Amino acid sequence: MSRKTLSCAFVALGLLAGATLVPTLHADVTKREKTVLKFEGMLGRVMGMAGDAAAKDGLTSTVAVKGNRKATMGDQTGQIVDLTEEKIYDIDFKKKEYRVMTFDQLRAQIKKAQADAETAAKDMPAENRDELGQSGKEVEVSFDVKATGETRTIAGHPAKQVIVSITAHEKGKTLDEGGGMVMTNETWVGPRIAALNEVAQFDLRFIKAVYGDSLGAMAQQFAGLAAMYPSLQKIMAQTEAQMKKLDGTPLLIVQKTETVKSAEAMAQASAAPASGGGLSGALARRMMGNKKPAQRSLLFTSTSETLSVDATATEADVALPTGLKEKK
Repeated sequence: MSRKTLSCAFVALGLLAGATLVPTLHADVTKREKTVLKFEGMLGRVMGMAGDAAAKDGLTSTVAVKGNRKATMGDQTGQIVDLTEEKIYDIDFKKKEYRVMTFDQLRAQIKKAQADAETAAKDMPAENRDELGQSGKEVEVSFDVKATGETRTIAGHPAKQVIVSITAHEKGKTLDEGGGMVMTNETWVGPRIAALNEVAQFDLRFIKAVYGDSLGAMAQQFAGLAAMYPSLQKIMAQTEAQMKKLDGTPLLIVQKTETVKSAEAMAQASAAPASGGGLSGALARRMMGNKKPAQRSLLFTSTSETLSVDATATEADVALPTGLKEKK
């Protein structure tokens, strides 16, 4: 699965949080946004995303929605989603070309990504796996929402800081005892902005057109991650539910996801270097030195920030740019 697809999935979480379930008349909107997505450690290597320039600097793009079309345009790449045609146009401005993908082809692509990730998950070292999710143990999800009282101005709107923490751990045990995952969302919530709600409504319509429901779409968008980290599915479902309860529109979301080793895994990891014999054991001890195994490991971080909002859009804003050739 491409970095762009995963990045869109994280952005969609913030958009879904701002969307209401009440049907609305579809209006036009243009906004500028910046997204940063960085995968850490083994996951970064498996996904082939570590060291990506976009992961370091982020992507700034313009998003326009008009009717059944949404265009997301950056400096080097762009994408147009057409709900009427059920097609996605991926644009490469540097090569002056574009590719067309149908919704059916998108479903097939995600299924393949899931199968590839399941294969990669089997080959992952034990210390990098989601031991809770892959152990078959019963998972309990808890959450905490805290308004910090901090305020700032984002995209010209006043925003307040809310920390939403979602934890998945073995039922009947604490996080440190049984291990698990933690997703922390530093969310800056502004007033309800109708124009941004239009973007969220479009994404909901796209999700339903492709998958049928938002939660199912989240699981599909995260197919690769879900294969390697099963607990993430439950965390994402709870995160979506809790974010929708926020009173306002999220203008900035900084999301951090961590895996947590169980007490048993920590004991095994601590004993492993000392128990190795011969040359391999000596090398392991030399590499580890006095460094103790970390109980928490950062899996990925993502940032989605709204830079500006304009409640207008033209046909040209969502049209395929001229001078491009289709690549079959």
